[in-house]
Amino acid sequence: MTPRQFFSHRSAALLWGAPVPHVAGAPVHASVFRPVRSPRALGVVGHGLTAAYCAVTEHEGLRLTTPACTWVQLVDLPIADLVAMGDHFVRRYREGHGRIDAGRPALATVGDLHEAATAGRRRGRRKLLHALELVREDSWSPRESMTRLTLLDAGLPEPELNGDVFDDHGRFLACIDLLYRRYRVGIEYQGEQHWTRYAHDVERLDALRAAGWEMIEVTNALSRRPGAVAARVERALRLRGWPGAPGARQCGRPRLDGRARSFGRRWALRPAEDQRG
Repeated sequence: MTPRQFFSHRSAALLWGAPVPHVAGAPVHASVFRPVRSPRALGVVGHGLTAAYCAVTEHEGLRLTTPACTWVQLVDLPIADLVAMGDHFVRRYREGHGRIDAGRPALATVGDLHEAATAGRRRGRRKLLHALELVREDSWSPRESMTRLTLLDAGLPEPELNGDVFDDHGRFLACIDLLYRRYRVGIEYQGEQHWTRYAHDVERLDALRAAGWEMIEVTNALSRRPGAVAARVERALRLRGWPGAPGARQCGRPRLDGRARSFGRRWALRPAEDQRG
């Protein structure tokens, strides 16, 4: 990389630790600001960008586009993937029981993403703003994002994300991935880390159920059937008093460009530290 060049697009997203769908043998994306000539090399996709509509920063010693600029560059991804990436960039590291990196600043704000999406005559502006309406600050993983989108696209109410739950005596029970606190229904994604702490998770779920929570566990196998996930959650909500009508969609809720089909796919991202309480 020359001093005028910087990483962008998919390469920048990976460097920011964002959940980019895996592509075998993907090229490196390198950019310059016009009128400098775009990089040309084997295995490199070069881009010439307009400085007025894109910002560059340094991260871990490398020059690359900012999170907001990187997000809008990947507008060709499906809506669900844009939402998962947006969730990653705007995640707030809130205080909570046993949470790692509490107080750590987010990589970007929702305002940053909006500003980037509306800068100039941005290609795909409508799609980006559609995705931005679905971005949330409290999602901790792309699989949580995809689960949430599956529930919304099925017409279910939007769940709270990563909420701390306590028993009637004020004792901490758990931080639940997605939850409907009013109905005491929780959804937990059991990923690969589950098998390294199986006994702890069993005790944790038992404690929640003893406190009156209906817990739905989403395994890798179940994640390949998002319709089944939505059906289980809907059934649990109805048994707990949710009055929604079958097939009803919440008014004003942006619809995905197709369902968030199988959210058990692999993303090209760095392993995240487990932060469960």
